[in-house]
Amino acid sequence: MANYNRNFTDELRERLSILDVVGKRIPLTKKGQNYWGCCPFHNEKTPSFSINEEKGFYHCFGCGEHGDIISFTMKSGNIDFRAAITELATMAGLKMPDYKPKPAAQIAREESYIEITEGATKLFQQKLFDSDGAHALEYLEKRGFSLDTIKKYRLGYAPKNNVISNKFVNLKSENLLATGLVRHGDYGNYDFFRDRLMFPIFNTNGQIVAFSGRSMDGSEPKYINTSDTEMFHKRKTVFGLNFARDAIHRNNRSIVVEGQIDAIQMQVAGFAETVAPLGTALTEDHIAILCKLNRNIIFCFDGDNAGQKAAVRACSIILPFLRDNSDIRFAFVTGGKDPDDILKSEGGVNIMKKIIDTAQPLVDFLWNIANKDFVISTPNGRTLAEKFLKQELAKITDNDLRREFEKEYNGRKFNQWHKWKKDTESTVIAVPDVDQITAKTLGALIETYPELAERHGEFLATLGISFDNNGTTTDLNVSDAEKFIVLLKLKKYIEKLQNDKKEILSKSIGDDSVRARISAIDSEIEKSNKRIELLVTIE
Repeated sequence: MANYNRNFTDELRERLSILDVVGKRIPLTKKGQNYWGCCPFHNEKTPSFSINEEKGFYHCFGCGEHGDIISFTMKSGNIDFRAAITELATMAGLKMPDYKPKPAAQIAREESYIEITEGATKLFQQKLFDSDGAHALEYLEKRGFSLDTIKKYRLGYAPKNNVISNKFVNLKSENLLATGLVRHGDYGNYDFFRDRLMFPIFNTNGQIVAFSGRSMDGSEPKYINTSDTEMFHKRKTVFGLNFARDAIHRNNRSIVVEGQIDAIQMQVAGFAETVAPLGTALTEDHIAILCKLNRNIIFCFDGDNAGQKAAVRACSIILPFLRDNSDIRFAFVTGGKDPDDILKSEGGVNIMKKIIDTAQPLVDFLWNIANKDFVISTPNGRTLAEKFLKQELAKITDNDLRREFEKEYNGRKFNQWHKWKKDTESTVIAVPDVDQITAKTLGALIETYPELAERHGEFLATLGISFDNNGTTTDLNVSDAEKFIVLLKLKKYIEKLQNDKKEILSKSIGDDSVRARISAIDSEIEKSNKRIELLVTIE
């Protein structure tokens, strides 16, 4: 057999869950921590074929067969190694590389890489407790980092001078440059990280392969990360996963936050299953890695616009990874705070637990996206919303699960978008008089939607209200804003009719002409009330 590069086979194991690979060939049932089915390698009626998704291995207690996704694909398909990894690469959406023996020079280069990053980490740790790093240490203490936490996560400080370039001056320059710690300029090598609080980035084996540096002087960007290298790729690195792996298995879920400080503080506070993407937005690779460990994920983002956008992206990305055993939820930390802020407040752990425990299921979150992003009160808006939902649901590869989502949303569309609401009893409409509150409301509506003043200017002019810019706006959409004005117009019209009726009755004797006029007024009042009822009942 030819020698093959292990990097690609390791990536296959990271990207693909053994449940997905084995589940394509045999039905599986979860019992305890493992999944069970009838062994495909010998005849049996009682399932003795066990799968451990976390470890990525199967074992048959009947015939003794065991292995991983590659050996299973080879044995179950009766194909060779190359054919097996080709099949798995197609399943994972990866391009087959040109396999060559791993050169000795590459092995030496990788060993040198880890040696340099480990040495740099120790130097950064030392500098954090030197006088140069006093301000960085003070910052960590103010953020609530204990000494034990600083040591566990091996936090450090990169001073302003070229400590790394000087420390490794005798190493081959290309090896040092390959780590991303040093760059080459007109006057030689210089440190990439300068005057920064340093967060080491570990791979899943616990080796330090990169760094994230936070500025200490308020300069932007606040964080910079090691550029992608031979051994580090931001798109495929989940921060904190080396610490969280066991907790994800134990707690049957992972929690994803926005940044490394939030991830560390969450882990320390008891949410040990917390991780974060690194330096880039959440990617398919991040999701694939997490789903391989556990398909229950809670995305916990800040409640600001950036956090909302991150959540929408996460929702769209994770849809192809959904299975019937997935539980995907979305939680938000509001009030301009992040998880670290919450945890440092009084009762912070309990508050955070409540935020996590009340996270919104994916089925509701996706539905709410459609309702927020499109004007569902109009046929055009509902059409666009339905197209959006159809497009997103098409990403779900599990056909049965996709059909269940479609059934759920069809029911919601009927009940919430199209259902006609009409009371058998007369509807009481409470539209306020044009008092100070109503005047301010009208002012805010016109300030937000000046086109309404053009459409209803004749009526608004009769109210004697000043519509000068008062600086206030409304959260109502334009449809509801116009509905408010039309309701008020109808109420004023009904009041005028009722006053006309009273005046006629007070001055006339009740001959046929008076009765006809009163009848006409009553008919007009009835029509106007029906129009009000129609406006109120239509959503």
